[in-house]
Amino acid sequence: MATPPLLIDTHCHLDVAAFDADRAAVLARARATGVTDLVIPAISAAGWDGLRGLCAAEPGLHPALGLHPVYLADHGAGDLAALERAVAATPPVAIGEIGLDRFVADADPERQAALFEAQLAIARAADLPVLLHVRKAHDEVLAILRRAGVRGGIAHAFNGSLQQAEQYLALGFALGFGGMVTFARSSRLHRLARALPATAIVLETDAPDLTVVAHQGERNSPEYLPDVLAALAELRDEDPAALAVQTTANARAVLGL
Repeated sequence: MATPPLLIDTHCHLDVAAFDADRAAVLARARATGVTDLVIPAISAAGWDGLRGLCAAEPGLHPALGLHPVYLADHGAGDLAALERAVAATPPVAIGEIGLDRFVADADPERQAALFEAQLAIARAADLPVLLHVRKAHDEVLAILRRAGVRGGIAHAFNGSLQQAEQYLALGFALGFGGMVTFARSSRLHRLARALPATAIVLETDAPDLTVVAHQGERNSPEYLPDVLAALAELRDEDPAALAVQTTANARAVLGL
């Protein structure tokens, strides 16, 4: 039996309740498919302790701390100061998941932007990369990033244009591809995946969300990351093993793993 390629899931919410019943088994199956490392991004301050505890208890799990732009109601007045203290005490691998979401109709756009910019300042001061959540806001996010001066990071679940992709790359960002690339209907994403240099791409699942086509309607899992690799390799007409080596190297470089 061939040894599976070594992969990094750069965005996996393994700490959330959806995995409470079988987290250890999920992690074991992911490792058996070659997923050696997982980056676990935070959603709110309430989850930071559990997230860091999980990462400390398991080799190959890397915490990212941040305040998600969609869950503004969960973020308190002292959370930014708490983030600053937490980062100073024990630096995470990145600040995230942070960004702007202009798809959610009832989100406060000004508060989202202020929260995003404050977290970018924390990332810059700590010299940490950032994990970006961006929906319907790439041009706005790019403009903010140019002012912020952070060291780069990953644009998670990237779905922008090739021109926007090139602007992220110029700012030191890699682009995350996940389960959506496995769907035949994702023609725009497929064109982007073919056009980008291999050095731009990192793999992710966003588990438990955004699953691969083979598990449509089910909980997503880091063990399905090889499906993402296979779809990308086929789209790009590349050897999956070589693409695995490249995307893993990309993830290590941008996150300092």
